Amino acid sequence: MNMLSSTIATALEPGKIEALIHLIKEDLGYELHRSVQRVKVALSAESEAIFRFSDGVVEIERAVTRREFEDWIAEELAQIEECVDGLVARSGVAPADVDRVFLTGGSSFVPAVRSIFERRFGTEKIRAGNEFTSVARGLGWSALERVRL
Repeated sequence: MNMLSSTIATALEPGKIEALIHLIKEDLGYELHRSVQRVKVALSAESEAIFRFSDGVVEIERAVTRREFEDWIAEELAQIEECVDGLVARSGVAPADVDRVFLTGGSSFVPAVRSIFERRFGTEKIRAGNEFTSVARGLGWSALERVRL
């Protein structure tokens, strides 16, 4: 906090530093996260969405394009591609021999993520379901198996 406070005097946009300090002091991280989540969900269906965050002091409203979002997550997308390609290579199974690919988790709604799998396996092989509950369910089953051991 001292470092942030000391940068205000020399910052090109001191109001933005002050807003960050306000977010931290008021413990608004979760509310900010929810605003980010809303725009991510919107960008899964639309090519542009409006990011909005307001707490009475900090007011942010900005159009965000899907292309911008994909640029922000480019490193993670590359890691997913590398992981998928590595798994295919280690399995010894050619993508053409895969019958179905099941995507789950909230990221499976992100068009750039889906595209990784569609390019490798074909759109017709992609399935999804229980996107928001399957990970928790799998963790529960895993914990249950450990208890049984």
